[in-house]
Amino acid sequence: MKALKTPKSSSIQQDHELVETVAGIVKKVQLEGDQAVMELTKKFDGIDTGSIRVSSQEIKNAYNLVEKATIEHLQYAAAQIKFFAEKQLECLKPVEVASNVAGVTLGHRLIPVKSCGAYIPGGRYPLPSSALMSIITAKVAGVKRVAACCPPSREHKAIHPAVLVAMDIAGADEVYLMGGAQAIAAYTYGTQTIDKVDLIVGPGNKFVNEAKRQVMGAVGIDSLAGPSEVLIIADESAVPEYVAIDLLAQCEHDPSARGILVTTSEKLVAEVEALLKQYVNMLPTGQTAAKAWEDNGHILLVDDLEEAIAVANELAPEHLEVQTSKDDEVSKALTNYGSLFIGKYTPVSFGDYVSGTNHILPTAGTAKYSNGVWVGTFIKTSFYQKVSAEGAKNLSAACMHLASVEGLCAHQKSVALRVE
Repeated sequence: MKALKTPKSSSIQQDHELVETVAGIVKKVQLEGDQAVMELTKKFDGIDTGSIRVSSQEIKNAYNLVEKATIEHLQYAAAQIKFFAEKQLECLKPVEVASNVAGVTLGHRLIPVKSCGAYIPGGRYPLPSSALMSIITAKVAGVKRVAACCPPSREHKAIHPAVLVAMDIAGADEVYLMGGAQAIAAYTYGTQTIDKVDLIVGPGNKFVNEAKRQVMGAVGIDSLAGPSEVLIIADESAVPEYVAIDLLAQCEHDPSARGILVTTSEKLVAEVEALLKQYVNMLPTGQTAAKAWEDNGHILLVDDLEEAIAVANELAPEHLEVQTSKDDEVSKALTNYGSLFIGKYTPVSFGDYVSGTNHILPTAGTAKYSNGVWVGTFIKTSFYQKVSAEGAKNLSAACMHLASVEGLCAHQKSVALRVE
């Protein structure tokens, strides 16, 4: 394996100033509630708002500010996301079985969390697709109360209308104008206007991510998201134009995004690099994409597809594309990824918007042990057992012995009282 291009820096260091700043924001919201959220919105977003909650009339008005075609395509995407989430839900089943020990019944129940807060990023671009991904999946899972929030658009001095429309199409029960660490704190501890939630989902900037890290435990979170990333496995059969534009599609997210090409073809590398320079000058987002590729782009030349597979499984990327002459064979050998895109006609863009799979995915190698947001994210699998008098006798000897080994006398006595 030979590295033809390496990132300028791959280390992730904790920013102590960020940690302290976020801790101060979280504490302020915890103590001051609504007032703190509004003050911080004015400070960080430049918007002076007299209310955190977005009214139903404001949501209704947003439809008039969004093109009809956009609404129709959001509805199409929503239907795809709902379809796949419902199919995933069908795979989850409650269980109740008679144990192999007479008199003992074992089982589990599937219980949706009572409430969740969906965080929809603002930042460089409006992201209505993220609203669909988190809210729809939560509602399909059976969450009764789904709150959604997004920082204000400076252009609209409110949540971007396309995002508001997406929140409504997705079925949000409550919508709040807030973002950043203050939004995470408000979801976690509640304010005068916002009831606290049980689970927070959705990606955000470094302040959001740090806030989620700090409140984790007081509330559930989906994951700690790092910069977005794509890894493309390609051989000599790959279409250079597709590979190049897919790398830039990831890099245009922000300057910290990461594109990785793992290929068996040095000829493909030369073609892709030439196309990258060409496409950068054609794209309105070219400057951002170029910066991300320059700083974080990575090209690895491998001896064969087996080595490419090993590299991908080790890096465990958020998005993983396979563009080879053996797509199905390669794909079956891949085990660590957030979402897999098989074949030259399957760019990440489809998964980001309309194919139906979720685009809130594990990053920074965490796909080795975690998965993206799905209906199961919002469902607790809670165990139960029912033991009869006969069952208690059958279990008692082993239970009391093990309790005595561990020195837990009350555990032992709680069984003895029932069977002796």
